[in-house]
This record gives sequence, structure tokens and C-alpha cells, in this order.
Amino acid sequence: MRLDKAVSQVTDLSRADVKRAARAGRITVNGEVVGDPSAKVGETDELCLDGEPLQEVGPRYFMLHKPLGYVSATKDSEHPTVLDLIDEPNKQKLHIAGRLDIDTTGLVLLTDDGQWSHMITSPRHHCDKTYYAMLAERIDESAVAKFAKGIWLDGEKKRTKPAKLEILFANEVRLTIGEGRYHQVKRMFAALGNRVLELHRERIGDIVLDEELVEGDYRPLTPEEIASVT
Repeated sequence: MRLDKAVSQVTDLSRADVKRAARAGRITVNGEVVGDPSAKVGETDELCLDGEPLQEVGPRYFMLHKPLGYVSATKDSEHPTVLDLIDEPNKQKLHIAGRLDIDTTGLVLLTDDGQWSHMITSPRHHCDKTYYAMLAERIDESAVAKFAKGIWLDGEKKRTKPAKLEILFANEVRLTIGEGRYHQVKRMFAALGNRVLELHRERIGDIVLDEELVEGDYRPLTPEEIASVT
């Protein structure tokens, strides 16, 4: 592998930054300064930047308590992204396993393990997601059975999969769904003539948002949480 590619993969430096660092004599390979960014390096070579050994990062798994106003993307020209809340080396390699709308808060999972995130996002795998919602109008008890049967969404050719609706108060509910159609939760309530005012994701699969995480904070997943995605 080229030196500039190898170093950029384990740091926050772009390949252009690595080229400049190499030419400035800041990179060593097995203790020798290498100024040519196109030089080939092997898996067993020891790379150092400014005297600090560089090690391969990953796989990594994080949970984030997403605040309002952040988009679930790695780059956005108009809004801050969830990656702006992450302080980790080489964070641009992280991707989002289960996105949330800009006006939705709660649990977001980030990882650089593509196979693991596929288990969460692929329709072929059953991964329930639980949301708390505050509605504009009072919701009737009859909605529980309607959600359990599946809801016809505007423009869709088939009902949603059966969902579990729990009415907490007159206009506050907890909803568990097993799929992820576009704006699904909001559209399900709209189909019943209601409107979602606040939406907060509490759980993905068996991973529950840590109550100790305030909005904007994150932490690594525990080994048990990682293993729960199968």
C-alpha cells in the first residue's frame, strides 16, 4: 500500500496532508524517515508520525444521543452533522447505522463495521426500533389495533408491517416498528389524521439509549451491546 494511503487510513489527515507531512520529514517507516508519499509499505511495517506510532483503528461502535438540528450524514453544506459531535481519530470513516431526521432526537449508532451496520439497516434482518412521540391531537385507543394490523401510508402499495403502539397519555405514545420506510413514524400517525410534534428514538434492537448521555454526548458500545446485533 502507498504510504500516503496507509497513514491517512489511521489518522485524521487527508492524503494531501500526509504528502506534506512526508516531505517535511515527519513520517518514519521502521525508524527511517521516508519523504516519498508514494513509497510502498507493508502490514508489518511500523509507521510513526512525529515520533508517535500509528495503529489501525477499528472496528469501532458508538451510541450517540442526537440533539435537534443535526443531520444524520457525514457531510452537509447547510446543517451540522452528527459527526461534528464525535471527537475520535479518523472519524470520517464512521457511518450511521439507522438515521434520524433533523427534527428527531435520540439514539443514533455509528460504526466503521459495514457488516454490523447492515444487520441493523437491511430489510432482510428484523431489527425493531422504539420511539417516543408527542402528538398534536389526542389519540384514541382504537389506534392500537390499527397499528397492530398495519397502516396504509399515502402513496404506498402495501400496509406497514404490524407495529406495537402503547398509549402513555392522551397525546403521548411509545411506538415500536420493525421496518424503516421514509418518514415512517410521522406518516403512520398522519394516516390517522394526527401529527407528530416531537419524536425521540429510545431503542434499536436490544440497544437502549443510555440515560446518562445528555443530548450531544456519545460513548462506545459495550461488548454485550455489540454482540446483541446478530
